[in-house]
Amino acid sequence: TRCQVNMPRITEELVRRRAEHNEGEISSLEELSLHQQDIEKIEHLDRWCKELKILYLQNNLIPKIENVSRLKQLQYLNLALNNITRIENLEGCEFLQKLDLTVNFVGDLQSVASLRHNQHLRELYLTGNPCTDFEGYREFVVGTLPQLASLDGREVSRSERILALQKYENLRRKIENQQKAYELEREVEREADDEKRNNKGKKTKKKKKKKRPGFDGRWYTDNSAHETKTN
Repeated sequence: TRCQVNMPRITEELVRRRAEHNEGEISSLEELSLHQQDIEKIEHLDRWCKELKILYLQNNLIPKIENVSRLKQLQYLNLALNNITRIENLEGCEFLQKLDLTVNFVGDLQSVASLRHNQHLRELYLTGNPCTDFEGYREFVVGTLPQLASLDGREVSRSERILALQKYENLRRKIENQQKAYELEREVEREADDEKRNNKGKKTKKKKKKKRPGFDGRWYTDNSAHETKTN
């Protein structure tokens, strides 16, 4: 397992380096790019950079949306190419207009309902997530978030919104059933992965046991030692 101590973190030094355009001043920073840093956790930014309007965190290893609720001025959050599984903890971002979650692992489509509080949200990107394969995906999102102007780069028309709202209860039940099936499938996959890891561990232990105790095997590759032994 990888040592957590060595995992790249969001540090004050890193943020200051990325704030060169703002003379290294982070408290008044309005735009910050921390893409491709192998970051595994969103932290500190809601305390250090409360004036942020644009935050780029794409192409990292982030599994969860967290510690952003105090970024009251945030308008654009880019979390594309991460490991996020659900949409959450964005209610406090009152002025959020654009959210990019392209190519993540969002399978919990019902979690889009948490964005209802973000009244200024106009653009949402979920392309490349498992939830986009659900039948009725687009209609459900459009019906859930009436404030959206665009979904996955495609404009939401007035007629599309009206139709989605008319079918919403049926859509909700359909999505709920598909989500349960997806979660069950994921659980089976996780159990299979755990079993593979356990079996691999057992095989490794068996291989280790085959080594002769108290004998380092050195003379197998040491010709002089081998000659001495055979003579």
